[in-house]
Amino acid sequence: MAVDPAKVIRADVRAMSAYPVQHASGMVKLDAMENPHRLPQWLRDEVAGVFRDAEINRYPDPDAPGVKKILREIMKVPDCCDLILGNGSDEIISMLINAVAGPEAVIMAVAPTFVMFKVSAVIARAKYVGVSVENDFSLSADQVIAAMNEHRPAILFIAYPNNPTGNLFDEKVIQRIIERAPGMVVIDEAYHVFAGRSFMSRLPEFPNLVVMRTLSKLGLAGLRLGYAAARPEWIREIDKVRGPYNVGVLTQLVTEKILAHHQVLEEQAREIVAERGRLEKALHSMSNITAFPSAANFVLLRVPDAEKVHAGLRERGVLVRSLHGAHPLLDHCLRFTVGTRHENDLLLDAFGRTLATLG
Repeated sequence: MAVDPAKVIRADVRAMSAYPVQHASGMVKLDAMENPHRLPQWLRDEVAGVFRDAEINRYPDPDAPGVKKILREIMKVPDCCDLILGNGSDEIISMLINAVAGPEAVIMAVAPTFVMFKVSAVIARAKYVGVSVENDFSLSADQVIAAMNEHRPAILFIAYPNNPTGNLFDEKVIQRIIERAPGMVVIDEAYHVFAGRSFMSRLPEFPNLVVMRTLSKLGLAGLRLGYAAARPEWIREIDKVRGPYNVGVLTQLVTEKILAHHQVLEEQAREIVAERGRLEKALHSMSNITAFPSAANFVLLRVPDAEKVHAGLRERGVLVRSLHGAHPLLDHCLRFTVGTRHENDLLLDAFGRTLATLG
């Protein structure tokens, strides 16, 4: 007799939805905050040599010393801190939560924010509490501190810049929150390269601070490498819930090769920031929409009818992300990834034609 999954799978898992990934074949793909630029041919040729010589018959070095060494140098990780690597920042989030999860554990995040904070907390059977930003997307220290005093979170996640709003919270507000937090404060800096702001250099000031990043937005999304920096006493405990050999041989070797030429990725990031400014200027000139300031590689905007605009853009071959319904402050909001100049021109043309159909 077949076994009914409903009798085996947890009810809260059955009630969840899988992480939404839109099919993008044949589309101008501007929905996932990826770097739109490929590596130059000469660097792709060097990477090809790495694949040729990789010993994929062997397990990877679980400590990934080469990757950690170059990350320390390029990302200016303080000497007092250690690193832990993950299969994207998603795995880092899971490790952090799994290390503290228990019947009484609370995971808190500023909302709206990256959905995987909540998803990972639910999977780990920890209680999740979201603390809303203000109507202008700013962060209230008093409100967050009051919520921390009430719920005593083991971890508080703050995205900096925030996703999906794109803004940087006030640094002094974040500092107040870190100083009053009863547990770990994780600053998610996935978009730091586009913002030019970071808490990495301030890790020595705060014993409970963790800075988490990913290389995905920098241009290596396909490699799936995330990392977190914190004091050794934190990393030592988090490492105990890390899966063995979690970062593969090819990811380690290719990351080392590409980061040896990190200036290429940094130049691409500068191009994206310049295009962001051009895209924002064009959007601001359009009527009946609100484009919010961004410090990331995407722009959030509010439109008259998110469902119709999203569908209209799809019909015209442009894929963006609709956030309508995800949070009360995101009603009729869409998020546009900053693409290449050509992609952004196609987006603006499709967007203008779609808005014209709304009357």
